[in-house]
Amino acid sequence: MNDSPSTPPRRPADLWRAGPVLSSSDRPLARYVARPLREFLRVESAGSVLLLLAAAAALVWANSPWSESYGDFWHTHLSLEVGSFHLDGSLQHWVNDALMVIFFFVVGLEIKYELVSGDLRDPRTAALPIVAAVGGMVAPALLYVAVAGGGDAGAGWGIPMATDIAFAVGVLGVLGRRIPSSARLFLLTLAIVDDIGAIVVIAVFYTADLDLVWLAAALGLLLVIVGMRLLRIWLIPAYVVVGVGVWYALFESGVHATLAGVALGLLTPASALLKPDVARDYAQHALADRELDPDEVHRLQFLVAESVPVVERLQHHLHPLSAYLVLPVFALANAGVDLGGAVFANATTTAVGLGIAAGLVIGKPVGILLACVIAVRTGVARLPARTSWGQIAGVGAVAGIGFTVSLFIAGLSFPDSPALTEAAKVGTLGASVVAALVGVVVLLLASGPDATDQADSNRSESA
Repeated sequence: MNDSPSTPPRRPADLWRAGPVLSSSDRPLARYVARPLREFLRVESAGSVLLLLAAAAALVWANSPWSESYGDFWHTHLSLEVGSFHLDGSLQHWVNDALMVIFFFVVGLEIKYELVSGDLRDPRTAALPIVAAVGGMVAPALLYVAVAGGGDAGAGWGIPMATDIAFAVGVLGVLGRRIPSSARLFLLTLAIVDDIGAIVVIAVFYTADLDLVWLAAALGLLLVIVGMRLLRIWLIPAYVVVGVGVWYALFESGVHATLAGVALGLLTPASALLKPDVARDYAQHALADRELDPDEVHRLQFLVAESVPVVERLQHHLHPLSAYLVLPVFALANAGVDLGGAVFANATTTAVGLGIAAGLVIGKPVGILLACVIAVRTGVARLPARTSWGQIAGVGAVAGIGFTVSLFIAGLSFPDSPALTEAAKVGTLGASVVAALVGVVVLLLASGPDATDQADSNRSESA
């Protein structure tokens, strides 16, 4: 029923509570379900919680009386046919080779943003986490090789190199204000550089038989995207179509198809098409008569949207999809290892499991801390503000949470040996839990009442 002319106009806040958005209304479903869920998803560690729950669900499922259904479900084949075009693979392969493209695309967007507008833009600010990331990749790989040796087990040297951004940052988020923001920024930058290293390792060392024709096709399509940018073609569906072509060409080339996501993320424009004052000036002009017609609304929407860099817009829209859907589904499809029989014993006693545990739990913090000491002592970099050496050691331990990318590389390392793959997954899961616990303990001990004064003293000595 419409308000009568004599009824005072309803305030925007009243209209908002009545609708049109459910989560902002006063309905019971909004108060007790929609708003609590919205607030949970706003928490930085929410993605980590969902990832952990998905991994736990996979382990419970794989070790339950219905364990056979876990393997049967994820090995169900799904085919896609369009004329002569044919793709066939298990659900697990579709998750790992197709759905994970979204995750790697978001990683590419984050790297592009950091290179253009973030901390990787400033060499002095980025120096310490970059050096630390290199140390945190080399030391675990060397330690793994020292423990696991050569042969089939030696192929897993890339597994302990990776840091899981979601879990690592989530651990610092749980600790809250005890950890200075500079330490969190250090870990975030380190993890991003770590991702770059993991991507290079996957592309160079974990690529199957290479088909140069399909690889050339993928590179050609990437050049098409560059040309579309130069022509200022801003139609997103056009990029999606070409991007799918890049993914398929890489899939056929032998290079892992998820790297298409990284390449597309790095090619995404990091600067806005328009300056913000263009939208503001147009809005003032369009609202001069206090009315907006449909054409003006459409044009204003475009101007406002294009005042924000595409990288930031896509990160805003795709990060929730990656954190709350893609990664939990990946964990559900890959973390389900049957711990019965000799699997758990093999993971804790064989070369692969011990090598991964040594790399993540010992190699990561030692490599990061040693690299930071060398960089600071030689004057290449400085400790972050209000951050102590103890906190650097704690952050290094937290960086030993490998999980997502480590599980991903584990699946690539032993394609012909399910037993080694399972041992690698169990080793990764166990080592990541230990690394998280060690990191939390070290950070709590290093973040006591006198930590700030000690951090300032250490920083002034390193200057």
